[in-house]
Amino acid sequence: MSNKIGIIAGGGQFPKLFARAAKEDGRRVVIVAHEGESSADLEKEADSFYWIKLGQLGKILTCFKNEGVQETVFLGTITKTRIFRDIRPDLKGLSLWNKINVKHDDSILRAIAAELENSGVRVRESTLYLKHLLFPKGILTRKKPSSHQLQDIRFAWKVARTLGGLDIGQSVVVRDKTVLAVEAIEGTDACIKRGGSLSKGKSVVVKVKKPNQDFRFDLPAIGRETIHSLADVESSVLAVEAGQSLLFDREEVVRQANKAGIVVVGIEEIPDGELVY
Repeated sequence: MSNKIGIIAGGGQFPKLFARAAKEDGRRVVIVAHEGESSADLEKEADSFYWIKLGQLGKILTCFKNEGVQETVFLGTITKTRIFRDIRPDLKGLSLWNKINVKHDDSILRAIAAELENSGVRVRESTLYLKHLLFPKGILTRKKPSSHQLQDIRFAWKVARTLGGLDIGQSVVVRDKTVLAVEAIEGTDACIKRGGSLSKGKSVVVKVKKPNQDFRFDLPAIGRETIHSLADVESSVLAVEAGQSLLFDREEVVRQANKAGIVVVGIEEIPDGELVY
């Protein structure tokens, strides 16, 4: 097995954190970064670095073959609405795109992963070196959820799980057991703002994994921007599935949530379907 590990990078800090952790484990890091998504300073974290356009699967395969990469990870965000306006596939990418019947997140990512593995590149879980970033169980903030808010969380949890099962999104915004918004291609922050604007404050946001979540990609993620979005519409609660989601900048997230009076809680669903924190 090669000592190198590839990173197929989108936006955000996840690729950078992973690259540093991999190097601490003695790995050499080859980064393939997406133009318009990845940060330019990501290059400083790599032993080898390449820019690609969205859809250039053939270039990824060529880079990894030339570098001798046998393992890779998918890390960071891709603006999903770009698939309708900015995708620039090469021949390999176009061929794969035309084979995918349903253009949902999981369908696309699983198809790309299968192509990589068929080419001898194993796709590893995104938390390989960063399991400490998994969202913890319990209440993170000073405020605790009220009994009424817990009812909203339980209601929204079922809706979000169904939504995830259809591979539409991972987040739901509710108030008084009324669905105000569900996440689709626009992403979590836009969903929060859209739903929160309808509730005039006091909305509850729930974010969960998909029922058949693949830990290799697209784990639910929370960070400072999430709290900014919640505060902008005066949401009251953020409930996230513990152990199945990522939490970036924990101290700052908690500080901002406390300042805005927002409850942040990590919840686990036990085998009988009960939610515990």
